[in-house]
Amino acid sequence: MLMRTDPFRELDRLTQQLLGTSGTWTRPATMPMDAYREGDAYVIALDLPGVSPDAIDIDVERNMLTVKAERRPTAKADDVQMELSERPLGVFTRQLVLADTLDTEHIQADYEAGVLTLRIPIAERAKPRKISIGGTSEPKQLSG
Repeated sequence: MLMRTDPFRELDRLTQQLLGTSGTWTRPATMPMDAYREGDAYVIALDLPGVSPDAIDIDVERNMLTVKAERRPTAKADDVQMELSERPLGVFTRQLVLADTLDTEHIQADYEAGVLTLRIPIAERAKPRKISIGGTSEPKQLSG
């Protein structure tokens, strides 16, 4: 039901493994994600440790879900001199193409312990349903 639209994710991961993370190269990695179906909804869990809830934006336009988050520096004083900086800072963005069978009007979002959890219900029109068969029990005479 979910399709990825992040073609460079594997290339980024390979580059980070080969080059390592340097203090000057702090391009934020993608948001690690789990997606699974639970009953009549899909659940998406995104890891965003160290991100304030007010720095997270969630948008849905047609069937494109965009999650944008910003991790800001923790040291704000002018007299602080950073000795080591390995935690990526900046803006993280993740986009997912949602199937037409999902109800994008009723997405629920919770943020707890650095994990953003989205619940996307399956649309009523996409749920299985029984079709009743109508008709009469008596055969009709055809004229002709």
